[in-house]
Amino acid sequence: MPGYPALPEGIAYGGDYNPEQWPEEVWREDVRLMREAGVNLVSLGIFNWSLLEPAEGVYDFGKLDRIIDLLDAAGVKADLATPTSSPPAWFRKAYPGSRVVDREGRVVGGGSRHGFCPSSPEYAAASARIAERIAERYAGHPAVVMWHVHNEYGWANARCYCETSAEAFREWLRERHGDVATLNAAWGTTFWGLTYGSFEEVEPPRAAPGQLTALQLDYARFSVDAHIANFRRERDIIRRFSDLPVTTNFMVPNCEPMDYWRWAGEVDVVANDHYLDAGRADNHIELAMAADLTRSVAGGEPWMLMEHSTGAVNWQPRNLAKRPGEMRRNSLAHVARGSDSVLFFQWRASRYGAEKFHSAMVPHAGTGSELWRDVVALGADLRGLAGVRGSRVEAEVALVWDWESFWALGLGWHPSVDLDFRERMEAYYEALWREHVTVDFVHPSADLSAYRMVVVPSSYLLAESSAKNLHRYVEAGGHLVVSYFSGIVDENDTIHPGAYPGALRDVLGISVEEFHPLPEKGTVPLGGGRLTGRIWSERVRLAGARVVHTFADGPDAGHPAVTRHDLGAGTAWYVATALDPVPDARAAARPGAVPDPEPAAESGAESGAESGAGSGTEPGVPGTESHGDLRDVLRSALDRAGVSRPRGLPDTLELVRRGRHLFLVNHGDEPVTVPGVRGTGVFDGAEHTGSATVPAGGVTVVALAGDA
Repeated sequence: MPGYPALPEGIAYGGDYNPEQWPEEVWREDVRLMREAGVNLVSLGIFNWSLLEPAEGVYDFGKLDRIIDLLDAAGVKADLATPTSSPPAWFRKAYPGSRVVDREGRVVGGGSRHGFCPSSPEYAAASARIAERIAERYAGHPAVVMWHVHNEYGWANARCYCETSAEAFREWLRERHGDVATLNAAWGTTFWGLTYGSFEEVEPPRAAPGQLTALQLDYARFSVDAHIANFRRERDIIRRFSDLPVTTNFMVPNCEPMDYWRWAGEVDVVANDHYLDAGRADNHIELAMAADLTRSVAGGEPWMLMEHSTGAVNWQPRNLAKRPGEMRRNSLAHVARGSDSVLFFQWRASRYGAEKFHSAMVPHAGTGSELWRDVVALGADLRGLAGVRGSRVEAEVALVWDWESFWALGLGWHPSVDLDFRERMEAYYEALWREHVTVDFVHPSADLSAYRMVVVPSSYLLAESSAKNLHRYVEAGGHLVVSYFSGIVDENDTIHPGAYPGALRDVLGISVEEFHPLPEKGTVPLGGGRLTGRIWSERVRLAGARVVHTFADGPDAGHPAVTRHDLGAGTAWYVATALDPVPDARAAARPGAVPDPEPAAESGAESGAESGAGSGTEPGVPGTESHGDLRDVLRSALDRAGVSRPRGLPDTLELVRRGRHLFLVNHGDEPVTVPGVRGTGVFDGAEHTGSATVPAGGVTVVALAGDA
């Protein structure tokens, strides 16, 4: 199978190129500026269907021929797209049955992209024809180095509820469940007397109160499979003509309806689009999480940043421009975490349409702008990073991320509206990021043996087989950290038998008698008031575990809040409330780089370990500073697991090692000196013989020396 494109060499640089929006005299100016900026790859033809096939069965490739030849003459390679994310207006008029129907039964209007039902046979036929014409015509063209199918599957038509989809869903159910009796058993249809007599009686989960949650979960799975089937069709057509890599652009982690673990094996190289939430003060941490998750979906292999922005986007409530240096930090942080490309949407800013205020590499202000100068400077930086290409990022810690659990937790009718998959995932990720721990993400059924520690922030839905996988991991010597409301239901959203957390009781050495969710904005103190929980409390009973912290007040005062269970050669921790990574001023970053004292050996003294009475709090480490409630708990687990990480650096510094290169990204307002660095600066050639200083807001990349 083909992998990452052989060309262009080094880090790919460029973005979406939409020359059809401009007169041809602009094209030559474009390629001249591309050479000036160091652009070597553009995504081409993504929205060209109506131009390439202006009427059904009538084709015109003249403009695409001319632009692709012009790019080739300039040495710019093409990621050539099939334009099937945006069918022409003639298609919508000719095939009204292909239109998307929303959950309320309304036909979604035209005038936008993704206006088709994923299960439409008319769409399948039309998209296959245009894909074949493009692949046949341009296979072998020297400018084409890879193929780009569709664009952002699931952006606006993730799920369609029309009659065509309904029939396709019934067929999917027949294949999944075999017979209606098996379906009834899996879905628990005896509840409310909702038993089906045949598959023909099953409807999509259109708007209705209190619907079977297993029906909704299966419809989500079916919808993902419908999109994957459309991708496979075009990919397999392309492969008849070309052996170059084929991809499509994911939206990890921000397209919740798509299960990217299921998508990963379908593409030759994983590609992702990522846009900052401009209103978030910590958006660089969310960026890092997205990059780590994308790398993990790619199985640790290099991936492609297919789209991000040079500045402001057009679709957020307040489209804030990036601050000076932010575009560079964003771009290099993606490279640090495994991307072998830095591509933007888009090359030249559009003058019309929904994205006319979206930033671009060539802004409306033109080449006299500071943004353009930053684009050119970034191109030079990326040429210096050619040696990074193909290298990998290694991690000792993994976070369990399961899109099916994400869906299930969002179905409602749970003990609290504040239960939120992304909220807990981001809290645990942030705490680890601030501890300078690089993480991978894993599916709960994955091989976990490579990791010293595995964290389960939000696995409400957990199959029994996955729970056994976690159990084996701990018995073999792994260290597991589990957050509340995990292991509750199986893959059909059925409660695991027995006390909570059913699938994880044994590995955690506890049971939960009753949930006590907190009122809105409610908090509960732990550990004599040293830690503070939100959202959740519960009555934990020990069944082999020891108490680390107790609830100091609230409905479960005096009962375990954080526990630790030694099992086999490993340890499993449980956190029964929502702890925050940065709860107050204690977590403020310290300037400079004064190392913390080394943590003392664990005393082993745990009051109330058997009964849960008393303070139940392990002694703190004398002389160390508390950094945040969740960080305090995770620090203990990380130390016990032997996870290596730098100490004493401010948590405004992002530190990632990729192969032989150390990336240091300073998100703070003061320079930071990092000790123990030996090697050569990639951008300035400076020799580092014991430390490296990163300027405020700057990025330093060091090619490490010797066996460093």
